[in-house]
Amino acid sequence: MSIGGFPLKALAAPEAEASIIGCLLMDNRAMDRIGDHLASDDFYNAALGAVYSEMQRQFLAGKPWDVVTMFHALGGQMSLADLQRLAQFVPSSANLRRYVELVREHSRRRAMLEIAQQIEQLAIAEDLSIDQRIEQAQAELFKLSAEGIQVDHWVAAADGVEQHAAVLEARAAGKTTAMSTGLRDLDEILEGGLRPGELVVIGARPSMGKTAFGMTIGLNMAREHCVAMLSMEMPHIEVRDRMVAMLGQVSLSSVKRPAKGLDWARVASGFELARALKFFVADQGGLTINQLRSKARNIKRLHGLNVLVVDYIGLMVGLDARQPRAYQVEEISRGLKTLAKELDIAIVCLAQVNRRVDERADATPSLSDLRDSGAIEQDADVVMFLHRPIQTGSHLGEGFKHYAKLNVAKNRNGSSGVLNLHYEGEQTRFEEWNGEPPSAAMGYRPRGGGL
Repeated sequence: MSIGGFPLKALAAPEAEASIIGCLLMDNRAMDRIGDHLASDDFYNAALGAVYSEMQRQFLAGKPWDVVTMFHALGGQMSLADLQRLAQFVPSSANLRRYVELVREHSRRRAMLEIAQQIEQLAIAEDLSIDQRIEQAQAELFKLSAEGIQVDHWVAAADGVEQHAAVLEARAAGKTTAMSTGLRDLDEILEGGLRPGELVVIGARPSMGKTAFGMTIGLNMAREHCVAMLSMEMPHIEVRDRMVAMLGQVSLSSVKRPAKGLDWARVASGFELARALKFFVADQGGLTINQLRSKARNIKRLHGLNVLVVDYIGLMVGLDARQPRAYQVEEISRGLKTLAKELDIAIVCLAQVNRRVDERADATPSLSDLRDSGAIEQDADVVMFLHRPIQTGSHLGEGFKHYAKLNVAKNRNGSSGVLNLHYEGEQTRFEEWNGEPPSAAMGYRPRGGGL
């Protein structure tokens, strides 16, 4: 058997394959040590693969085996004499794990050669776009890479305590995996900031500043960490306009229309700040979770991604557009959480909330208001809702012009609560709120209370 003229037999370890079967014939309990690390498909010799597969079935059924019982279980697929030779092939099972490593290595090399042939076929295919072909090729290679990571997940309490002592010492010394958002009150409630593996959802009605808040966090964090933003709503130029306004602290209107009087000194200062940031932007819209995963893997490989900002989940599409929207959002939400753990990054995902929020006297959103699917609430580690009262109450006084509140409604690893924020609308950026929040003394009257 060959691929592209190259004999696959050259990528096999026949002695190691035979040694594995010999070890297991002598010591059934050895299956405990290798069952999660080796599959029957890893054997180049199909007959030995069949023997190993039968051993796995017997092991799961709690039945012991030897040369005679295995001969009968295989129904004549291998002779009794061959099984006896295999049982005598190795002196002990001491090197079993090393045999498994050899077989796995050769199995993955054969798989790599097969993927190379698939990529060759994808390159000349006419029924897929080039982006779809590249995504499929990357997915196959990444799958092969992930299969090579063999980890024993069970950790004894005694070992865990030893490891955790070092973690606590590091925390006491100021070292932590938490990444500061640049907003002290938010960091406080999140126990230090965002963490790798977390999915953080920021929900709000339109025009409340979701994108501005996502960018505020992203730009703050990009001073120390690698941050990528997938802007599916705004093209590159609009994201850069906002970045200049935020970093230079100039009005977005003057950035778009410099003739109105743009402070070029502040713009230059903003440019200098931007050059020091590890902040990357992609503006492709209508992504599926697989396409997003591919883009995230690429930037992780090239730049060491720490935080991914997704603007926003409502503009992503399911793998099957014929499915109900709630099902698609569930697929996307679950995929984002899996991706956060897979790449060991924090994902900040923006989301819209239902219109019915506007019908309530207090228009602050809650968990039940997340649009399209309750799966977002389930999968997210942190859910925050952004609300600017002046957007839904024109009767509010001047004191509410820059006021926003952030409701941390769900926090899997900490507490929940409401934070006060300052929104500088002309510069589309958020910062900490100083002092007491606005009140009736500033002209506030509850919704529905008349003018």
